This record gives sequence, structure tokens and C-alpha cells, in this order.
Amino acid sequence: MVGLFHFQTFRDTRSITRKFCFLFLFLLPLTLFAQNNILVFQSDFGLKDGAVSAMKGVAAGVSPNIKMFDVTHEIPAYNIWEASYRLVQTAPYWPAGTVFVSVVDPGVGTKRKSVVMLTKTGHYFVTPDNGTLTLVAEQMGIQEVREIDEAVNRRKNSGESYTFHGRDVYAYTGARLAAKVITFEGVGKKLATEVVSIPYQKAVFENGKVTGGIPILDIQYGNVWTNIGKPVFEKLNVKVGDLIKVQVLNNNKVIYEGEVRYVNTFGEVKEGDNVGYFNSLLNFSLAINMGNFSEKYQVFSGNTWRIVLNK
Repeated sequence: MVGLFHFQTFRDTRSITRKFCFLFLFLLPLTLFAQNNILVFQSDFGLKDGAVSAMKGVAAGVSPNIKMFDVTHEIPAYNIWEASYRLVQTAPYWPAGTVFVSVVDPGVGTKRKSVVMLTKTGHYFVTPDNGTLTLVAEQMGIQEVREIDEAVNRRKNSGESYTFHGRDVYAYTGARLAAKVITFEGVGKKLATEVVSIPYQKAVFENGKVTGGIPILDIQYGNVWTNIGKPVFEKLNVKVGDLIKVQVLNNNKVIYEGEVRYVNTFGEVKEGDNVGYFNSLLNFSLAINMGNFSEKYQVFSGNTWRIVLNK
């Protein structure tokens, strides 16, 4: 009887464990994707007028408990590519459940879709589907995309306004989602698991050379950030202190050609020297120690720019 009792207890315990594991696996996605009351804004509006404040006012009207932050509002006007990069530069550092509202919308009022994308990392992005989601979709993965139903998710009595969807649609929908006024399913109908994507040069190693793109500048200092990560760069088999041959092109026209010294820190060379280094995102970058590489050589960024490295 004692043995039978122990066997029954073991069997019951195992059954409970199986049920617990099943429940945990069922609830895990709900935890990962749950909104966390954080709303983060990005736009090309600048801070010279009241546009950003108006968006935040709409969000506060939905719920005064929303915690609001900014990526930036200094995206160059209409620069969808830069909006895409600034999102992927910052979003991974925010907790799952954060809602991002990104409004760089030169096609406002046209037939481009207004969407919310949920990534596999559990982040929400509220934006026009115009290429803004290119890099977060690629690097964070698409879990699901829904089209904003403006019959439900639009600021009351704003239907006659056609040119400020950032305030009337995106801030309003983002706030409702962040504050859990609506679920993700409440955004609108489910779309195909894809978004509009901007083509760009990816980092590759071919024929003894590394080719990559220049997605963005470190604007404050004029440093040139590429998308060449260490795994691709290391195929060149160069060491810290070596000189690297660099060619920068825009629309296949050579803009800069020269050599830079590969260093860990700027202090390894004298002031005014050109260097190659890895930035905080661990991508290869160009700089001048105590100078502005972009300004000196007229090297800028975007999906038309390309860089080639060689020993």
C-alpha cells in the first residue's frame, strides 16, 4: 500500500507539473507582448512649434498615467530611412510591451496604410507603413501587423483634418494601446506578416573586400556609422593598429578614397588623424580624432551610400 501511495503521489505530481508547464508556455507570449504603459515618440516635426506637444496632449487625454518619452523629433524632414534607423538604434533597449509612435509621413492623407506592428521581441510600432519599419522588422522580427481602424481609433471630431495623422490617429492609437484601453486585436484588422521595406546595401565579404552601407551619421561629431559588424569585418583579417583602405560611394560615384588606421579608441592617434573604429552598436565607423569626418569629406548617409574596405 505504501508503494502504491508513493506511485500515485508521483503520478499526481507529474500531472500537475505538466499542467503547470503548459500554462506557463501558454501565458509566456501574453507576458512578453503585454503593454507596459510606456509610450515613446519620434517624428520629423522638430521642437520649434506645438506639434509634438499636441501629440502628447492627446495621449495624456487618453490616460494621464502614461509614461511618455522621446526617441527624437529632429529626423530630417521626410527622411523615412533615418526614422527607420533611429528606431532600431533605440528600441532594443526598451522593455517588451513599449509602444513606439513614429511619424515621418510625407504621404500623409494618401492611400499608404496606417499600421501597428508587433515584433517578436514584444514591442509595438505605430506608424505609416512607408518604409519606417524596414530595420526593426528585419532585426526584431514581425510577430503580427494590424491596420488601424480609424472608425474606432481616431481622435473624436478630427475627421476633417487630413494632414496631422500624428496627432489624430497615431498618438491617439498609441496611447490607447499603451494604456491598455484597447488590446492589440482592437487596433484593427490583421494584415499579412510583412511591411514596406526600403532597399539598402547589406554588409558582405566578397573577393577579399568588405562592402557595406552607411545608414546614419553620429551627427553631433560627424562620425560615419556603417552597418558592417565585427563578424563580417573580421574576415578582412586586420589587426588593431593596421591601415585599412577605404572607398565611399554615393549612387556609385566615389566621394572619398583613402586610408584610415584601425583603432579601439580615438586617443591611440594624434589629433586630426583619420581613424576606423567600432561604435557603441559594434559597427565599423569612420572618424577624425577631434574633427568632423562627414563635413571634411562631404560623406553623408542613407540607403544610396556604400563603403568598401580592403587591406
